[in-house]
Amino acid sequence: MSGRFPERIVCLTEEPTEVLYALGQEHRIVGISGFTVRPARARREKPKVSAFTSAKVDRIAALEPDLVIGFSDIQADIASALIKRGIEVWISNHRSVDGILGYVRRLGAMVGVAEAAERYAAGLERHLDEVRRAGEALPRRPRVYFEEWDAPMISAIRWVSELIAIAGGVDVFAELGLQRAGRDRVIADALEPVRREPDIVVGSWCGKKFRAELVAARPGWQAVPAVAHGRLHEIKSCDILQPGPAALTDGVEQLHRLFAGWAASRGT
Repeated sequence: MSGRFPERIVCLTEEPTEVLYALGQEHRIVGISGFTVRPARARREKPKVSAFTSAKVDRIAALEPDLVIGFSDIQADIASALIKRGIEVWISNHRSVDGILGYVRRLGAMVGVAEAAERYAAGLERHLDEVRRAGEALPRRPRVYFEEWDAPMISAIRWVSELIAIAGGVDVFAELGLQRAGRDRVIADALEPVRREPDIVVGSWCGKKFRAELVAARPGWQAVPAVAHGRLHEIKSCDILQPGPAALTDGVEQLHRLFAGWAASRGT
């Protein structure tokens, strides 16, 4: 790091890439995750040096980064390998909407554009307030089962659960959303979602296509209102399961459209 702020950054997940591009700091990025979708130009402009649970440590080191940014304990082994090579690593572990907003502000401060990051975060907050008001205006709030994975069944992580509420829905497994680890959000009883009677099922199977027909065919699920009325929908994981701005823009908007459509049809 030759200046006051990092000049050669490797992003092990999508959200730092998305934020840095939004802040006009993409010139600092020298490597990205192979799963990066936003912005689309990043895939053309930056070398891909990691997946989520694995990374090309030698290639990252060869890029001579002065900062590597990752997310969660799942990337602890990657972080450890890089730290042992003397590379500075920041692993964030935010799990809430407020955490995402704080992450934007912290990352902006780390690269010397705190004011721009504050404006960006404030804009995201205003957008969420608009969606919240629209959600509150719905005549009815649908009961929502959000499935992050199918085998085992894993319910919504905290920021998704919060976005469901902001968009005008009721997360039928809101208590599980408070759990940090995916293993603590596993639904062991396949009939428990049936008993909670969701009006809408949203699937986002973390990197693979959601198969609504397989969900509808689960034993006993024909009694679920969402199944009976054909209200099983996919939101791509890149739109809502990344703990970054996309979830607060595209993700929450897609949720609200689903909920508003349900409310307009009176749940039929």
